[in-house]
Amino acid sequence: MNNSIVDRLHPQNWPFSLELLPKPAYMVGGAVRDAILGRSREYLDLDFIIPDHAVKVARAIAKHYQAGFVLLDAERNIARVVFPHATADFAQQEGESLFTDLHRRDFTINAIAYNPHTQEIIDPLQGCADIKTGILRMISPQNLQDDPLRLMRAYRQAAQLNFTIEPTTQATIRTLAADISKVAYERIRVEIGYLLDIKQGTQWLINAGEDGLLATFFTHVVSENLQILKVVDQAVEVIKQNFPQLGEELERPVRDTIKTSWLGIAKLACLVHKNPEIAETELLEITYSRAEIRGVTTILRLFPQLQKADHLSLREQYFFFQDVGSVFSATLVFALADDILKVKNDTLQVYEPLINRYLKPNDLVAHPTPLVSGKDVILSLNIPASPLVGKILSEIAIAQAEGKINTMEEALEFAKLVTGDSFD
Repeated sequence: MNNSIVDRLHPQNWPFSLELLPKPAYMVGGAVRDAILGRSREYLDLDFIIPDHAVKVARAIAKHYQAGFVLLDAERNIARVVFPHATADFAQQEGESLFTDLHRRDFTINAIAYNPHTQEIIDPLQGCADIKTGILRMISPQNLQDDPLRLMRAYRQAAQLNFTIEPTTQATIRTLAADISKVAYERIRVEIGYLLDIKQGTQWLINAGEDGLLATFFTHVVSENLQILKVVDQAVEVIKQNFPQLGEELERPVRDTIKTSWLGIAKLACLVHKNPEIAETELLEITYSRAEIRGVTTILRLFPQLQKADHLSLREQYFFFQDVGSVFSATLVFALADDILKVKNDTLQVYEPLINRYLKPNDLVAHPTPLVSGKDVILSLNIPASPLVGKILSEIAIAQAEGKINTMEEALEFAKLVTGDSFD
C-alpha cells in the first residue's frame, strides 16, 4: 500500500493516543476511503471497530481527554467521542471476525479496514480497486435490503466522490426502491440535503427520482419536475456570470441553524407540487423546517409574477419585494429554469430591472426606508392599532418610491389623505 495513504491514516493525526486502543482494533469506513482517495478534511470523522467492549473503550477515551461522550446505540454497542475538531465512533464488531463485519457493509469502497497497530490495509472485497476506477459497487443485495437507507446513500456518495454506480448495483437499487418507504423521513432528508447542496448532486437526485427512490417522499414528482431540475444548474451559471453577488447569495444557508442553501431551496421546489398549499403539506410530512417550507412556497407563489417582471407597475413591484424578501435569488433561479425548459430563453433581460433594484441597498421599492413608524401613524391620526396601520405604511412607502413625499411631515399629511373608504 502507498506510504502516503498510511501516513494520512497514521495515529499521529488522531485526536487521541493509539495506546488507548486495544489490540486488535481497526479503523474503517469513510476516513480510510478518503485517505486512499487523497481527500483531506479539516474536521476528522473517524470510525473504529472494536472486537469487545467498544462502549467501554469509548468512555475511557472520553474521560481521559475530558471529551464529549454519546451512546449512539446501546443494543449494538456503538458510542461516539466528540473532540473540538473531530469525532470518533467506536462500534462493536459484527460477527465473529473482521472479515464478517466488512462483508455486512454497504459498498466495497466502505469495506476497507486499517490496523493502526500494524499499519496494514485490509481489503477483502477489492474496494481499493473500485476506488481506483471510481465505481460504487454493492457488497450484496441483502445488505442493501437490510438497511434501505443505503439505496439513497449510493446516489449521495456517487455525487460526493464523483463516482459512477456499477450497473448491477443500480439495477438492484431499482428493484428494491419500494423498500425506501421503511426509512424514517429524517434520515432520507439528510441524504437529499447533501444532493441539494452540491452541483454534482443535481443529476444524481434526478437519477434517484427516475429510479423510483423519491416517489415515496415526494409524492408529486413527475417527469416535468425532474426536467426543471435538470436545467437549474444552467440557470445558476447564467445568473453567476451576470450577477456574481446573486451567485454568492445562492450558496448561503437559509439560516445559521439550517444548512440548506438558497440554491438547495430552489432545487427542493422542483421536487414538489407546484401548488404552494399542496407543497407545504408535502414538506411538513417529510419534516422540513418552517423556514425551508416558507422558502419553497414563496418560490412557487411568486415565480409566475417574477416572469412578468417587465409588466409590473411600481406598486406591484413594491408588493412583490415585500412578499419575496430574502427568497429573491432562489425565486429567480426557479423562474429562469422554468423559462429555459419551456421557451428556451436563457437570458436575464426580463429580470434585470428587478435584479438591479434588489442589488441596490437604497432602492426605495426593493428596500424601503420608512419615513414614519406605525406608532407615528397611530398618534398622528388618533386611530387604534390594526391592519389598517400596515396598509397606510405601505401606501406611504409607495408614495415615497414614486417621489411624491420625502419627509416625515409629508408622510403624515399623506396618511390623512389615504385613510377612509379606500381601505374598507
